[in-house]
Amino acid sequence: MTAVSIDSAPKTAARRRERWASGRTYISAALIFIWCLIPFYWMIVTAFRDVGYTFDSTPFFTHVTWDNFNTVFSESLGNHFGRNLLNSLFVAGVTTVVALLFGVFAAYALSRLEFRFKFLVLGFVLGASMFPGVALVTPLFQLFTNIGWYGTYQALIIPNISFVLPLTVYTLTSFFREMPWELEESARIDGCTQGQAFRKVIMPLAAPAVFTTAILAFIASWNEFLIASQLSNDQTKTVTVAIAYFAGAQAHQEPYTAVMAAGTVVTIPLVILVLIFQRKIVAGLTAGAVK
Repeated sequence: MTAVSIDSAPKTAARRRERWASGRTYISAALIFIWCLIPFYWMIVTAFRDVGYTFDSTPFFTHVTWDNFNTVFSESLGNHFGRNLLNSLFVAGVTTVVALLFGVFAAYALSRLEFRFKFLVLGFVLGASMFPGVALVTPLFQLFTNIGWYGTYQALIIPNISFVLPLTVYTLTSFFREMPWELEESARIDGCTQGQAFRKVIMPLAAPAVFTTAILAFIASWNEFLIASQLSNDQTKTVTVAIAYFAGAQAHQEPYTAVMAAGTVVTIPLVILVLIFQRKIVAGLTAGAVK
């Protein structure tokens, strides 16, 4: 019995250490989760709070009202938030589709085809993503004003594509590079052309990565503010710009509660989108990690 107890002691200590390590992991994850959600939670609490209690520090829902959401969509106050939502949806949607259309082919060429200066091209793509957007505002404003594009949708979409496309190319290039060549070669042996092999074999396998890239590109375009604030007018204004120019129900008063309500309206669809497709997002982000 003594020998058995002596042999079981290290196993018991190992199990305790394992449980303690798992407990620390769960506690750390819970703290990070709460820390990330506190600003979003406070935004929702303030969005449903009466304007007279804007700065109430109660951490729970008090003085609940829908007036802030009515203010957000009130055209009598100069807020055309419904139209702004449609503008953002159109700009982000077109940007995502165009970026994926060019990004998929560019990423496939950079990962599959052999040509001179291939890595230099990829370096330029990454360099373009690091270029500061604030340095482009004045040249773009002058250019689009001269050609009559100021306040048009293309003035918002084209700069967004230049910001989103490097992310698309880089993400998809990493995935295509890890995909085994044998799959495409087998399709070619079975009689497929290179285009058919790409369409029937490569693209179905790349669907998780393409889907993840599309969501990331859409969110990046949806949240863009700097270019839209300088190149849009009242007809093409996006939601991020509209929130910055919100008018409250009372004059000479900053509409904090209305801004929080608008932020809630803008953020919740993105949160729902990510929650619904989180499995595909994780699959796309980890695709190609292990051969």
